Amino acid sequence: MTEVRPGAVASASLWERDAEIAALVEAVDALRADSPSSGSGSLLVFSGEAGIGKTALLGETRRIAESRGCTVWSARGGETVTSVPFNVVRQLLQPALVALMPDEAREYLGDWYDIAGPALGITEPGDRQADPQGVCDGLVAAVRRLARREWPLVLLIDDAHWADQETLHWLAAFAERLHDLSVLVVVARRPGEATEESARHLDVIAAAAGPVATLSALTPEATAGLTRATVGVHADAPFCREVWAVTGGNPYETVELLAKVQDSELQPSESSAAELRALNRSARGRGLVARLEGLGIDATRFAWAAAILGTGISLDLAAQLAGMQREEALHCADLLGAARILTEPAPVNGRQPDGDLEFVHPLIASAVYNSIPDALRTAMHGVAAQVVTDSGLGAAAASRHLLEVHPDDDAELVDQMREAAREHLAVGAPDAARRCLERALLEPPLPDVHARVLYELGCATLLTSPATTIDYLQAALAMPGLVGDVRVDAVFRLSQALLHNDQVEEAVRTVDAEAARLEPGPARMRLQAVHYMWECVHAGEDISPAGVRALGELAKKCTGKDNSERALLILRGFDAMTRGENAEEVAELCDRALVNGRLAPGLGWTDTEWGIELLMMLASAYAYADRLDRAEALYNEALRAYEGAGWSGGHLALAHSYVGLGHRRRGRLTEAEKYLRESLRIAERVGRGLPLYWSATCGLVDTLLARGHVEEAAEIAERYGFGPPYPTTIVLPDTRSVRGRLLLALGRTKEGINELEAAEKAATARGHHNTVLAPWALDLARALAVDDPRRAGELAATARRQAERFGTDTAIGEALRCAAALETGQRAASLYNQAVTYLEASPCSYEHAAARVEYGIATRSATELTRGLTLARSCGADGLVAKAQEALDNGPGLR
Repeated sequence: MTEVRPGAVASASLWERDAEIAALVEAVDALRADSPSSGSGSLLVFSGEAGIGKTALLGETRRIAESRGCTVWSARGGETVTSVPFNVVRQLLQPALVALMPDEAREYLGDWYDIAGPALGITEPGDRQADPQGVCDGLVAAVRRLARREWPLVLLIDDAHWADQETLHWLAAFAERLHDLSVLVVVARRPGEATEESARHLDVIAAAAGPVATLSALTPEATAGLTRATVGVHADAPFCREVWAVTGGNPYETVELLAKVQDSELQPSESSAAELRALNRSARGRGLVARLEGLGIDATRFAWAAAILGTGISLDLAAQLAGMQREEALHCADLLGAARILTEPAPVNGRQPDGDLEFVHPLIASAVYNSIPDALRTAMHGVAAQVVTDSGLGAAAASRHLLEVHPDDDAELVDQMREAAREHLAVGAPDAARRCLERALLEPPLPDVHARVLYELGCATLLTSPATTIDYLQAALAMPGLVGDVRVDAVFRLSQALLHNDQVEEAVRTVDAEAARLEPGPARMRLQAVHYMWECVHAGEDISPAGVRALGELAKKCTGKDNSERALLILRGFDAMTRGENAEEVAELCDRALVNGRLAPGLGWTDTEWGIELLMMLASAYAYADRLDRAEALYNEALRAYEGAGWSGGHLALAHSYVGLGHRRRGRLTEAEKYLRESLRIAERVGRGLPLYWSATCGLVDTLLARGHVEEAAEIAERYGFGPPYPTTIVLPDTRSVRGRLLLALGRTKEGINELEAAEKAATARGHHNTVLAPWALDLARALAVDDPRRAGELAATARRQAERFGTDTAIGEALRCAAALETGQRAASLYNQAVTYLEASPCSYEHAAARVEYGIATRSATELTRGLTLARSCGADGLVAKAQEALDNGPGLR
């Protein structure tokens, strides 16, 4: 049994905790035994009911860790402050960062300083809405860097079930990456307290920890030992048994009951045991409330004020809220301290906490808060919001109190909640912003601002929930109040949300309906451009030839004088590329959309007026027109922009995907696979089934097939559902073409042919004849060569004509490769020779390598095989390497 130190209340909860303490000692010693960069972090989670001793166990963790030379940082959640974003992670990290000079903090956090700094409260936020995933990643990076500086570092988080959602998001992400960090994290929580998203984060944390240690109540023997250690060794057995029966072995309740025994000078004998139940009732619930009321109305009112403020309780703020002078407040604090209701907070992380007071135990705080009459509690929250605002803490700090106030047609409250929402968005807390704006709607807002609140709500949820955004923006547009550029922006954002929710046709209809209302001018042209942008990415088969002609006519009139005209030029270039029109004209259209070879102001990757889709179309038009230098420059610029801005969600996933596409087109297959896997990892966090998820999956399957890793490609396709039904947006490269090639590679020839024929039907319906973007015809011709040579030849001939119309070296070279595969003898050799000539001039080294190898096999040329082998190795095309090596090793008579 763990030995208790007489008189030490916290140590009561360490009775019968030998196994847990041994696990803590082992974890601390393992941390100290490694180096700062060894990556042997660990996570321990302790679960148990209120008062079971979790806090005491964390206190013992601190003692053990500090006695062994560790740095210990700690924080705790609070029942009344779960709506305050980053509350717990700020407690944890802010003291260490504030202790640094600003330049020193910036040096340690590097590029993450401006991303995570506002969430931590150590720097002012920027003027853009922060990406919540980017902020989360920034916080992970912050701890990673600080851990190296402070090693060996132990992080303690108490009452995690009451931690804010943003902290739990960070902690879940951090827990999953502990394998390469030298940090010990110890978390204490109650089971069943958290709900919805917070509960899911806690489940992830628990899974990362492995078995969760569930703390049990004290046994009768331990309760007897604690009783005698507290009230005297003369306490008899019946008395001790009754203490256990009354408290259920709960350590906190046992300590409180024994304190009451001492206060009342009750003799610890069987004759007094019957009085224990009455004493225990006075320590909790209504008994505690009665005890509080016994201290007088002033002390009760001050305790209520403290409970409303929740954590970091300032004596002055509590006094203002309670409506008393500071001297009266000090007297009340003394009374409540003597009654073991409030206490002075102990130093945390080596610093004195912000508040002057805290409740002795969360159970007491909850009991006091719940004892306030409902109407009075609501009114006190309203007063608290004013007190907090007057103290200069800002709208976001006041908003948690305003969330509790009853709606009352208060226009000022609406303004406060809108301002709080802006503050929350600026630090990367869109869910907190959503709560504020939803509360503003209940007031309700005045008619002239109601639509603006709905619009702001839609903008707040755009990065996290397209479906929610759709509802709010549709409601906003249906009301009066949105006019001018704000209304046009709302329509664009609504259409963007519809697109990302796989509702492309509805996105187009939405834009068209609004454009029809507008007079000719920049706003209407912007919506016209958006219309064609969504049509260009729509994978449906109902594309209108008239619409294509209209886009062409509009683009002819564009000089690139503003961003609407530049957008139309990009869209026409992309559309021309997908249709296989002349590649020189495609590049010329795209070039006209640039300003001195660069993106125009307002058309940058992080600008929100147009979105990511337009610029990806620009870069991809270059990529498939053999202007890979320009495409790769744009793809890499996107990646740098999103990483620098801390955008770690869908935008970063797409950037990685398209950088991977650039490497794939260039023939750098190993690098392509790395970026595409990272894209898929990020896309997993955003959500399956979205267009960006398809881009990553399709690109990775295509790259693995090019590498010759067929089984691995099949496993990825199976794991991520790469198959029908396909998304309603275009995916690069073409999904059906890639899946058809996969099925052929797996020997499922009939299924592969069916898939490629479906690709043919879809491409023909849309007029898409770019044989590099959608190479279904080339693969289908090869698949049909034996059983249907006539059709195979027709497909190859048509593909060659289309390639020559497009005019790129890659397209023509690939078409010649296909034609050669259908021939034999000198005819095949001649076609392969032509293919090699074209592909040698193209920027696509994998296709060049394949042509060299195939030419070498057809002509039995060791020279060509060796050249192809060298190229294939440089590309990372393992299957092609094996094919070339086999031909060299087993081909007698090579010349």
